[in-house]
Amino acid sequence: MNVPAAAPLGQQTRLLSPALLAQLGSLELIARAVVDGTLHGAHLADRPGFSQEFAEYRDYVPGDDLRFVDWNAYARADRLLLKRFEGETNTRLLVLMDQSASMGVGDAEPTKLRYGAWLAAALVHIAARQHDAAGLLTFDEEVRTYLPPGPGRSQQQALYHQLDAMKPSGGSDWTEAFAYAARRMAKRGVVAAISDFYCDAADFGRSLRMLGSRGHDVIAFHLLDLGERCPQFGRNTTLRDIETGRVVEVDAHELRAAYPRRLASHEEALRRQASAAGAHYVRMDTDEPLDGALVRYLRFRGRRP
Repeated sequence: MNVPAAAPLGQQTRLLSPALLAQLGSLELIARAVVDGTLHGAHLADRPGFSQEFAEYRDYVPGDDLRFVDWNAYARADRLLLKRFEGETNTRLLVLMDQSASMGVGDAEPTKLRYGAWLAAALVHIAARQHDAAGLLTFDEEVRTYLPPGPGRSQQQALYHQLDAMKPSGGSDWTEAFAYAARRMAKRGVVAAISDFYCDAADFGRSLRMLGSRGHDVIAFHLLDLGERCPQFGRNTTLRDIETGRVVEVDAHELRAAYPRRLASHEEALRRQASAAGAHYVRMDTDEPLDGALVRYLRFRGRRP
């Protein structure tokens, strides 16, 4: 696979904060702005196939190698088409997007769900630039949407539309979502899971292994809101689980001392489970720009043959 070179994280130019991205409105505009900024100066091109057996045509995209344009087809159809060969290797990307109720909670815009949609749209845009097939699975307590990985502009637009249409609701069932994806991803690919991962770490690990055991490469993006990282507790605090409705009275003083440790422990458990399953774990804060996550994604893909 041909993956663009990415500069070290410290050298990335961070131009677009979440607040500025929100002003763009359109998912496609956001995806273009984030990806083009992250990959500024990188060369994206197909790797020619090793086999010379013709497989199919695809539409020309600016930057493609003109040597592979079928000029006879252009003369007949007035349309630039590139020949593809059996030896060309392209990746299938499936984004697993958690749209449970907890993803809609946040002290400020964007919510985790909206930030996750931006991230998913950026991954889809990268896939389109690499001429890869991209798909989407959204879920809460059950699978809500499944678009199998596919190439092309119409597929890209369908994915943006589904991401825009997501509404936070209910709980989340990662086991069912991963099992559903494993049953339908017959060919090896990359699975990008986006969630706040309010789940048992052991269940999370078992879910990852469903896909890892089938040869898929899995990357888990763990989204955290500022209010979750640094909550403000009053003297007397009542907590309500947004997904189950359960209400708990807590001692604010004790919670202030215990909460950071428990959050760090949960994050470390997720990280260990991902590592044990051969997956890649990326912690993301929704008040930070997206470029760091995309660099990590590109490095992750760069490990693949």
